[in-house]
Amino acid sequence: MIISKCPLRISLAGGSTDLQEFIDEYGYGQVISFPSTLYTYITLNQRHDQFYRINYTKTETVKDPNKIKNDIAREAIKHFNLPPVTITFNSDIPATGSGLASSSSYMVALVEACHRFLGLRRSQLQVCNLAHELELKINPLTGHQDAVGCGIGDLKKIRFHSYKKEFTYIDSYVLRYNRLYLVPTNVSRQSTDILKTIDIHKSYELLQSVDKLVATANDDELFHKWMNEAWERKKQTSEHIMTEELIQVEKQLLETPYVKSMKLCGAGGGGYFFVIADGYIDGIEIDIDTVGVQSWDV
Repeated sequence: MIISKCPLRISLAGGSTDLQEFIDEYGYGQVISFPSTLYTYITLNQRHDQFYRINYTKTETVKDPNKIKNDIAREAIKHFNLPPVTITFNSDIPATGSGLASSSSYMVALVEACHRFLGLRRSQLQVCNLAHELELKINPLTGHQDAVGCGIGDLKKIRFHSYKKEFTYIDSYVLRYNRLYLVPTNVSRQSTDILKTIDIHKSYELLQSVDKLVATANDDELFHKWMNEAWERKKQTSEHIMTEELIQVEKQLLETPYVKSMKLCGAGGGGYFFVIADGYIDGIEIDIDTVGVQSWDV
């Protein structure tokens, strides 16, 4: 049996500049993000009959992989031409519609598991790049940040060009010595519905937000200032990012003691707020994963 795990990622600023439409328009995009200490998991083992079994919120048992309804499993099985296998999906938190790139995390974990199952050696970047290619077949609006943001460890600025990615790793006093939380909004949504409404021209200022956060990674006061400013800029890129329900959650967080900066994860519309605080708040406390995607043969 192969077991793999991949972090769920949190983007601090720059989201939507990693969309292909934005890169085509402006020549590059960039984000600052990190993989969290919350994970998706894949188990994969070969079967000794003619059936593929896929376990997630549903269970599928089919002979023809083309008939698998789980998009991630179907595309991976077809790409690697796998024999009949059982694939099980799991995660530390309810991940669908979370804004934490759960579909990308699952795809990276499954691509990693398939490589190990077949005895193939690939770097984390190669695994992430292939996962991104496969996910684009399912969702053409998948951003360039998602697979590498999940699968490659540590806090980093990622700069995207048409044919390459550049990584700058960041050691941030602010993130190391404050407490990091995810606060659930209890609202789920489809990211593609929001991404279709993004104004890429209004997203251009987010490039500057990324540079400001990188430059102030060790300045507690300025980092929170630019973090909150980046979130305000992000909200201007689509009227669908915030709803009345989310505005109320945001208001409660702003009134919570110890909260220093915050933003809604992912495309918006629901999911989790990411919060940096200098004391305890009610939420899921997380840290920065420094390893990235991993797999084991057990």
